[in-house]
Amino acid sequence: MKNIGKLDMSPTSLVPPAPNESAVTDHLNHTEQAQSAECSAVDAAPLDTAPLEAAPLDAAPSQLVAPQLTIEDRVRASRASSVRVVGENNPALTTMYESYSPRQLRWDNIDWPVVGWLVLMHAGAIAAPFFFTWTALGVFLVMHWLTGSIGICLAYHRCLSHRSLRLRQPFRFLCTLCGVLSGEGSPLFWTATHRLHHQRSDHEGDPHSPFDGQWWSHIAWLFVRRSPEAKAMVMRRYVPDLIKDPMLQFFERYYGLILIGSGAFFFGIGFLAGGLDWYTGLSVMLWGLCLRMTLVYHGTWFVNSATHLWGYRNYDTRDASKNLWWVAIFAYGEGWHNNHHAHPNVAPAGHKWWEFDITWWSIKALRAIGMAYDIDDRIPQNRSAAEGC
Repeated sequence: MKNIGKLDMSPTSLVPPAPNESAVTDHLNHTEQAQSAECSAVDAAPLDTAPLEAAPLDAAPSQLVAPQLTIEDRVRASRASSVRVVGENNPALTTMYESYSPRQLRWDNIDWPVVGWLVLMHAGAIAAPFFFTWTALGVFLVMHWLTGSIGICLAYHRCLSHRSLRLRQPFRFLCTLCGVLSGEGSPLFWTATHRLHHQRSDHEGDPHSPFDGQWWSHIAWLFVRRSPEAKAMVMRRYVPDLIKDPMLQFFERYYGLILIGSGAFFFGIGFLAGGLDWYTGLSVMLWGLCLRMTLVYHGTWFVNSATHLWGYRNYDTRDASKNLWWVAIFAYGEGWHNNHHAHPNVAPAGHKWWEFDITWWSIKALRAIGMAYDIDDRIPQNRSAAEGC
């Protein structure tokens, strides 16, 4: 494929195609029209048209001025006046969107394997300081950067989800493998869920909006058990361009084994580095797997929660996304979230000179050696978001 474009994720694209209708085209140009399609306007009232009470006929001039609504007020008004979900008359689509609703968080619908894994990683993270070695610290620092920045931010997010760049082999495989080792999910399902988030950001159907609860957006949305049918539909709808990719199918099939095997791998590294020492093996596993994975988790989760709650805005988007400096540090540049939601296909997340983006530095390094290309690095010059964002 020469130049893959952006997905059309407008509400009309969610209607099943006619039997002879072709699927997603593989050769769209990188245009503003395609960029606005990814933002995909929700079937809701515009965010700046929340209903206001009519003033009395004899009201003073000051009473005739509409109050200044915050972005949070406008999002709430839009959520209240919008159709509940796109495609609510389609039972299959309704089931898919409802699987991401906080209404599904019930004791009889908990995804216990996910909860168990997260509890285990957090317990290991708490234990890690009691098993300190310098070898373990070194493995922790390297793996935190590789999985958090290269795996999640560069491969899963900017390359696969938004097509902000393309990678040549073997770096496409290696960067995606780093994403798998982050433990945040398989590349196909992560990408599909993220594209759904952009389409429905802070509106009904968003998988993790703080308007559904701060703890929900940070972690609790992961606790819901979703049916195989709902997961399959999310991937059919949101990653039709990737679902047949052999490399991604490989990672989808062996995701769990790779993740569990990585724990044994880290233990083995420490065991050998320590001269067949069990203590060093346990130390490297706790630091290189549990503590590292827990901190990378929360870095990503703060992007989902904190950057929709606090910070400043460079662009006027239809959601409540904001730029938050400390999340940008913690999550390798992803904290400039308002920038990203306004122009999701732009590779640099920092749009001001002071908005540092460590992941963007890595992208530039890969471009310098010819391993990254078709990079969208156009920095917008005004407050306008891409159409529909």
